[in-house]
Amino acid sequence: MKVILLQELKGRGGEGDVVDVARGFAVNYLLPRKVAIEATKGNLKQLGQRSHNIKAREESRLGEAQSVFDKLNGKTVKVEAKVGEEGRLFGSVTTSHIEAAIAEQLGVEIDRRKIETHGHIKDVGEHVINVAVYRDVKAELTVNVVAEGHVAPPTTMVEVVEGVAADGESFVEVVEETPGQAETDLAVDEAAEDIAEAAE
Repeated sequence: MKVILLQELKGRGGEGDVVDVARGFAVNYLLPRKVAIEATKGNLKQLGQRSHNIKAREESRLGEAQSVFDKLNGKTVKVEAKVGEEGRLFGSVTTSHIEAAIAEQLGVEIDRRKIETHGHIKDVGEHVINVAVYRDVKAELTVNVVAEGHVAPPTTMVEVVEGVAADGESFVEVVEETPGQAETDLAVDEAAEDIAEAAE
């Protein structure tokens, strides 16, 4: 049975598309829910008259989809979870968790049904997922699963190096390394003291 779609139907088409579907599917689902109308001569004629408006709406939807794609594609979101031994989770990270993380961290509202995790996420670490933005447009992003209460180590610490220049003048140089948080705090305090003394 041929019908005219009034809105997007996943895997079939978008507004204004004429598609062939099983009669039972059309009569029991598409027509009652106003997802489609029967492709009669009269309805097809009206479709031709409305084609300009449909095209304008489609272009608007594609523009919005591109904007969402740009905000999501290649990005990383962090999800905290309860972790047991060997990095295995108690349960798994669900699409609802990811939906909330995307909204909070990237400022994008996504229907969790459009999130494709490619199986259950049950381990800490990075997992690549897809988000169906619109029709065939899919964004790829990374979900970084970490233990609850996990604090990422600082990327750098400050270390003070004292020496004597070629002209005999003493100097104090501040350099950066990668250590733990306690070392960072201590090094910053010591650096501040040493620089203050060198300035006296």
